[in-house]
Amino acid sequence: MNLRPLLLAAAFGLGALQAQTPAKNVIFFLGDGMGPASTTAARIYKVGEAGLLTMDTLPVTARVKTFSKDAQTTDSAPSMSAYMTGVKMNNEVISMSSETVASKPTADLTGTCTTGTPVTTLLELAKAKGKAIGAVTTTRVTHATPAATYAHVCHRDAENDIAAQAVPGGAGYNASLKEGLDVLLGGGKKFFVPKTVAGGKRPDGRDLTAEFTRAGYTYLETRSALNALDASATGKLVGLFHMDHMDYELDRKNKALDQPSLAEMTAKAIEVLSKNANGYVLMVEGGRIDHALHGTNAKRVMEDTVAFDEAIARAMEKVDLSNTLIVVTADHDHTMVINGYARKGNPILDIVRDYKTGQPALDADGHPYTALVFGNGSNRPDLRGDLVSGNADATHVLHDDYLQEAALRLGPPGSETHGGGDVKLFAAGAGSESFKGTFENIKVFSLVKTAAGL
Repeated sequence: MNLRPLLLAAAFGLGALQAQTPAKNVIFFLGDGMGPASTTAARIYKVGEAGLLTMDTLPVTARVKTFSKDAQTTDSAPSMSAYMTGVKMNNEVISMSSETVASKPTADLTGTCTTGTPVTTLLELAKAKGKAIGAVTTTRVTHATPAATYAHVCHRDAENDIAAQAVPGGAGYNASLKEGLDVLLGGGKKFFVPKTVAGGKRPDGRDLTAEFTRAGYTYLETRSALNALDASATGKLVGLFHMDHMDYELDRKNKALDQPSLAEMTAKAIEVLSKNANGYVLMVEGGRIDHALHGTNAKRVMEDTVAFDEAIARAMEKVDLSNTLIVVTADHDHTMVINGYARKGNPILDIVRDYKTGQPALDADGHPYTALVFGNGSNRPDLRGDLVSGNADATHVLHDDYLQEAALRLGPPGSETHGGGDVKLFAAGAGSESFKGTFENIKVFSLVKTAAGL
């Protein structure tokens, strides 16, 4: 009797037995910039120190090294490309061979590569196997992370070229996508419409939204339309819900904007993609976590991270883990840290209150300070007086617009940098037992590829 499958099952759960059969479906969740401090802070913000986010409940975990080919600290383009292709690239390069030199695009955000060649992505591999493919994001769909799943450019800023690569049959289309992406949801309409349209950025006069429609896609621009969509009657779906990035989750809710949540987009994408009998590969990005971190605005970091976790929860409700692999990770870290000795239960966005006395902790100059601070950013401690715990205006630490303090001042606002630390990875479902240990981001590609039989 072969006891190995039983021993593996005992060690790693039922998923070890499932590893003998490739995962039919893969959902790859990417929290942009979501380093360990962000996940811990969001957990405290949402459910307290002893609670668990949905991502915390995934049974297999790992640490991922994120450096790019030419930089100790990566940007999103080569880090997401590493996940999608298994190739180390230079900063700013998207899904190209390792020798590719990042070449700044023209003022019209188009460009021609002078070095390198395209390398195959997971979504392209899946399409070649007859699977449905999709990308969902809260950023522009032409932004670095979603672009790395379906496009190949020498610089991430060539967003007009990236948009054209997604439209079947049009000039510049990425033929490796065959009949095309099955789902594409997010922001960034401005790169799909001509300059003659208010806010449009295309210099070639093309209306790619109309080209999508002619190619058989259902095209949407509002949450109302997405929620009303009958997925069972929808073959291919494109939704562009903002001219630029979609709004932060905090603002989407507070202003009752007609933009879908990440969870709603994820659910609808699964419904459309799951009609394919061969399965699907879907990438879901919580992209504005990164933007809030760059702005040192911890309140919006928390809200977008929680919204990202809610999308994971929604997906877990809709899939069968016996045939679906779920991977959750981040492309890079940021410089946000949790500091001081705050008492348990102290609001994570508030000033630190000492765990022994309950009184505000003070720095060497006699000032209180918040639990969340940044290594660099626009709000230096020597530019302020005492911090106030409250939410009356943006000088109060609990206000939506409060910017956390930073040790090193960089300008202008929004210029906080990525961090070079390892990020966390969580996995569950078919083939997930291999996602253990500490490894480079390029290994994640091979693990997903193997688990899905690609």
